[in-house]
Amino acid sequence: MFTINENYLSLPHNYLFAEIRQKVEDYKKTYPQIELIQLGIGDVTLPLVPAVVEAMKSAVEEMGRKETFKGYGGSQGYGFLRNVIAESDYRKRGCDISADEIFISDGAKSDISNLQEIFSVENKVAVCNPVYPVYTDINIMAGRAGQYDPRVNRWRNIIYMDCTKETNFLPEIPKRVPDMIYLCFPNNPTGAVMKKEELQEWVDYANQVGAIIFFDSAYEGYISEKNVPHTIYECEGAKMCAIEVRSFSKKAGFTGLRLGATVIPKEIRRKGVTLHSLWKRRQETKYNGTSYIVQKAGEATYTKEGRRQIAEQIKYYMRNAKKISTTLSTLGYTVVGGENSPYIWVKTPYHMKSWDFFTYLLENANVVGTSGSGFGAAGEGYFRLTGFGSEEDTKKALERISALPL
Repeated sequence: MFTINENYLSLPHNYLFAEIRQKVEDYKKTYPQIELIQLGIGDVTLPLVPAVVEAMKSAVEEMGRKETFKGYGGSQGYGFLRNVIAESDYRKRGCDISADEIFISDGAKSDISNLQEIFSVENKVAVCNPVYPVYTDINIMAGRAGQYDPRVNRWRNIIYMDCTKETNFLPEIPKRVPDMIYLCFPNNPTGAVMKKEELQEWVDYANQVGAIIFFDSAYEGYISEKNVPHTIYECEGAKMCAIEVRSFSKKAGFTGLRLGATVIPKEIRRKGVTLHSLWKRRQETKYNGTSYIVQKAGEATYTKEGRRQIAEQIKYYMRNAKKISTTLSTLGYTVVGGENSPYIWVKTPYHMKSWDFFTYLLENANVVGTSGSGFGAAGEGYFRLTGFGSEEDTKKALERISALPL
């Protein structure tokens, strides 16, 4: 008789954003005449930039001709994309990353989820709190989380690094020593960033205790401040302890295309075995590569026109974020984020619970955001809004929120 992976039974009933979708759908069924404005799920709303569209059209035409048709492209990705990433995102920043250390994928979420497969289930995991829920869920699925303690909304074997107002929403070195550390900066959901010297402390710590850092840089393209690293490899020693996951989804609007890249330096090894070789073997077995058409689209984001067009889109989203932050602050809300990230982290008024405030906004302003507690216990009492909506919807949402009594 077959058995199942019972770790899945320990997961929360619904993934956070699936739960939000369900609540929204239920509300729409009850009140179909009401217009809802969605500022919750971090999906982009602007279309692909012209440089990307033209590159895809050209790639489609290539796929329609016998002499230029492409079949399997290799599990690591085409050299043309890996080379431009290595040059533009790393070597130009003084980071010694080669194209052979880059793996192209169908998105950062896939890689951050699958990377844990090459690590022992006995490893101790540290995550920020609040945090993008995928980091916790994948380790629950793998069996690393231990038992759930509903009294504190925490898993007993996971090391939580609380990121609160008192810590400037940054993690502190934990008292328990972890083996696997998940960091995401600019941060989802709080929008906080680490300065280079702060990130260097984590690199030094990981090398000291023999831990691996999974660095999620999905929002790197939104960094506006100086001395905020665009890659963890700007820190000395990072090639000995860090895997970096990059995304085209939020930076270039590829949420509907799916494209990401992961860097695994060949220097990281245990017992004479490199993590690079393990991941390469895993990908060769389980992954047949990202579409040639999508990879050509990714290459186009590095052209002069592609960079310019994408920079304009980022400015558009950040104007929305700035407008949300400024308006809510004027109304008396306590707000952080929106400077190096399209996310705005809002303290709920009157000590309201996060899901209560979600319902309050949904029913009274017809605006959808994200409950802070969905990102972890330390997110209780906060709420996330996103600048990824349209300018018109953002303006309308703020007018509705402004009409509410604080």
